[in-house]
Amino acid sequence: MTGLASKYKRGLVVGKFCPLHKGHELLINRAREASEELLVVSYTKPEFPGLDPARREGWLRAQFPQAHVVVLDDARLGVLCAARGVPARTLPHNDDDGDDHRHFMGWLCWTVLDLPVDAVFSSEDYGPGFARVLERYYARAPVAHVSVDQARTLVPVSGTLVRQDPQAHAAFLSPLVRASLVTRVFVLGGESSGKTTLSAALSAHFGCPWVAEYGRELWESQDGILVYDDLLKIGREQLRREAQAAMQAQRWLFCDTSPLTTYFYCVEMFGKAEAELLDLAGHAYDLVVLCAPDFPFIQDGTRRDDSFRLRQHAWYQAELARRGIAFVNVSGSVDERIRQVAQVLTA
Repeated sequence: MTGLASKYKRGLVVGKFCPLHKGHELLINRAREASEELLVVSYTKPEFPGLDPARREGWLRAQFPQAHVVVLDDARLGVLCAARGVPARTLPHNDDDGDDHRHFMGWLCWTVLDLPVDAVFSSEDYGPGFARVLERYYARAPVAHVSVDQARTLVPVSGTLVRQDPQAHAAFLSPLVRASLVTRVFVLGGESSGKTTLSAALSAHFGCPWVAEYGRELWESQDGILVYDDLLKIGREQLRREAQAAMQAQRWLFCDTSPLTTYFYCVEMFGKAEAELLDLAGHAYDLVVLCAPDFPFIQDGTRRDDSFRLRQHAWYQAELARRGIAFVNVSGSVDERIRQVAQVLTA
């Protein structure tokens, strides 16, 4: 590795980061240490499922808050071009010639971002040629290339390997990235529809964590009394506990309710809800499981009645459809429901 004794004004790292792994982090950290400023650019065309620009941007900004992070798709690039008043272009395809990508980056840094660089950091053999192309764009002092762990001896992994099975290569992912790649399953259902029983049973079946319903815990601790402000508290705490559990999960995480449930009860009990709770109700999951109200209704002293359960179930169906959220209906015994969920998760 060369060039790290120098202090560059602005370094550049470009990658798909699909997903961001420790090899990428090594590269970016070396670039950050050797540069006064650091520009990190991520793009891929086509996109990889579950690795959208917003998710990649979240990882990069969280792990490298001092860097100038630019994560692109064609729409985001169009917005940048419009802001700069330059003709819009589209991203090069992943299979396009390497020179197309190099010239695209030269145009992006110089014309769109107005962030010229004097060093390119990479772990690939295209790095020196990339630096020469940027020099031609800038018509200025040479652009250095700094190679970092090109032989993959320090971090023996690649994005392709991690994409094939992120959990099998979890050791090469930071806790933040690993947690965000856990498949989160939201188990939803009306009162006495078996959602808590199913959540716990799925956890036992798959050997992974589950997140219990915080609202019920708070209700019990307050002797069955909830006030309006408690509902937003419940929504926030439910997601906090979910995020905490995801840090420990290996592959799947089952969530008994979400802020969508809390939002329903808030409107049902008080006729209104805070805007933040409505926003939390849109929290996304990888799979939504809706339990059919085909269990005999059991009154445990906290529930309404069977007619309320049916109305609640209908509201969930309508609300999920209105939000464009796909869901899986499960019915029958607990074992039958487990089999129905397993068919989806292991397909």
